[in-house]
Amino acid sequence: MAERDAARACVHPETSEIRLENVLHALSDPVRLTIVRDLAASEAELACSYFVLPVTKSTTTHHFRVLRESGVVRQTYRGTAKMNNLRRADLDALFPGLLDSVLTAARSEADRLAG
Repeated sequence: MAERDAARACVHPETSEIRLENVLHALSDPVRLTIVRDLAASEAELACSYFVLPVTKSTTTHHFRVLRESGVVRQTYRGTAKMNNLRRADLDALFPGLLDSVLTAARSEADRLAG
């Protein structure tokens, strides 16, 4: 099974290849921002199936691909599940304070819109 998982390995940018404009683009979509907020709130990896999103499965796949290719998340296969975790350490090293600022702003906006 490990060979099969290796054959399905997801391609990620190296830390040195992550670009600010790609990260900002990835974080600019409300669906992707919801994914990032959930990942930031979790200490564990989360399967794609964990997320209940208001879009089709193919659109969900697209959103995860944008997040992965921009360097915001890392995806790995665990059996048939694709697991996701936030590349917080990489993002904090490259863009200090960016992720925390975006998450704080997103939380503030959600609170404002809810009440």
